[in-house]
Amino acid sequence: MASSSIPFNFAEWPPSLSPEQQTTLVQKATTRALATGLLYLPPGYPLESPPPQAAIHAPLSLFPAPFSRESFEFAQEIQSLYNVLYSHIAMDTEFLDEIMGAEKGVGRVDDFIGELWKGWKVLRDSNSVPQPLHLGLFRSDYLYHVPPEGEAFFKQVEFNTISRSFTGKHRPSVVIPALFKQACIRIPRHLMLSTSYFNSSPHLKLENLPKNDTIAGLAKGIAAGHAAYVSHGGSPSSKILFVVQAGERNVFDQRWLEYELLEKHSIHSIRQTFEELITSSSVDTSASSSLKITPMDSPNESIEISVVYYRAGYMPHEYPSQEYYSTRFKLESSRAIKCPTIPLQLAGGKKVQEVLGRKGLVERFLPGVPQSQVDRLRKTFMDMWGLDEDSPGAVGDVTSTSTTDSASPSPSAPPPTSSESFGTQRARAEHATLVLKPQREGGGNNVYKSDIPAFLDGLPAHEREAWIAMRLIEVPQGLGGWLVRAGSLDYGGSSDKSRAERAVKAEVVSELGIFGWALFGAGKVQGEEEVGWLVRTKGKDSNEGGVATGFSVLDSVLLV
Repeated sequence: MASSSIPFNFAEWPPSLSPEQQTTLVQKATTRALATGLLYLPPGYPLESPPPQAAIHAPLSLFPAPFSRESFEFAQEIQSLYNVLYSHIAMDTEFLDEIMGAEKGVGRVDDFIGELWKGWKVLRDSNSVPQPLHLGLFRSDYLYHVPPEGEAFFKQVEFNTISRSFTGKHRPSVVIPALFKQACIRIPRHLMLSTSYFNSSPHLKLENLPKNDTIAGLAKGIAAGHAAYVSHGGSPSSKILFVVQAGERNVFDQRWLEYELLEKHSIHSIRQTFEELITSSSVDTSASSSLKITPMDSPNESIEISVVYYRAGYMPHEYPSQEYYSTRFKLESSRAIKCPTIPLQLAGGKKVQEVLGRKGLVERFLPGVPQSQVDRLRKTFMDMWGLDEDSPGAVGDVTSTSTTDSASPSPSAPPPTSSESFGTQRARAEHATLVLKPQREGGGNNVYKSDIPAFLDGLPAHEREAWIAMRLIEVPQGLGGWLVRAGSLDYGGSSDKSRAERAVKAEVVSELGIFGWALFGAGKVQGEEEVGWLVRTKGKDSNEGGVATGFSVLDSVLLV
């Protein structure tokens, strides 16, 4: 009998292990992680020092995370439609002005979004956006939704249009590596081959571990952008610019992508921070508008850039002065292809995710796509609305299609009053099943369940537009995992207790991210693909409002 037909109980995962078996798996998993390159620089490492001399393995999971095979394959299949959807959103200037702008939209109450939008508007009003092409490297994040009644299915947490190295500046969590995932898949395969997981579960078979080739896929997307730049008159010797954070511990993940570009596509890269780019970057004043970078180690050299790949620039603290914003706008004004452009970054805002649930919005951006395909995409949506919404028609059920009235308000929502918006009142009434999300990246800023009423009491009315109410995804209850802590350089004096605590058994939540890329412009998508996945597993928060902001690990997929 095929393992996929064997009944699976989430509450009985992970399989039982003896202490000796656990020790063996931890040793094999951590040594494989070190050998594979699942590494980052240790905490406290002098990041401005000479070349790295030490590294630790990333935190990881002993057992892969179980997901429905059918739902996993659906998430992969629907990614191409998401690639196209967000490409068209980024090309719809009128929509972004309305939803994210500083005159009408979220940018009025979110200073960071407002600054980005205003800089973009100045550029387009002065005809200073010479490059029509956008490049997106996307990740759509999902949780497995298991409602008490109805079908279990993946529901989208968010759609990312810019690479993020951390979940938030003040949030103590594991790095979120786009490319570590390819290394992480090797760990359960190694444990399967070497130990068969001590025959602890009939589901633990190699055929239930899906393949993953994220590095090659994302590199292919960047290479497509480079090729488009060269084909339109750019220098064949131009390079990729990685815009990186100062003091980045997650350097190895990023280097893998550089190596793939160099070894498989013969494309060179250069890395610089925003601070360095303030003085090192320039845009040719001639008709070419080419972007030139002066390397820190070669002050007399000038390098033409084909693609600007942002691994930084998604948080307000990365723009500590106007100089940093001006540098971002300078790069935007060049002919280099940006990944992402400012409009594509704005398209990834949570307000955009919210309004996509309104009747007819998805269809607006996917003309010609069969309604059956649109309905498949909508199936991944959760109910969302803005706290500032005054109309019940804007606070509807996102599962509605063109044949269903999406304007029907929740029966539990009170009628709107003059003192408080309908959206805020509904959030009060239904707070036990909600999470409030700001436009800010990182779940550390979210407000859950019983904390919502008091938070709303203190939220000024003019700030409500920056907040979204989202129905909580009901993750599998009782799902457990063995979480292995990150490596340590304190190898000399580790106690027996600390060694025993390297692996922690906990109730967990596993989040699946599906990667894709798209190259688009002038109303058309020139190329796009789904290119891989990652899983992050975290200990459940005590209030069950979401995932905890502490111990989390890199994980893999087990299809059940």
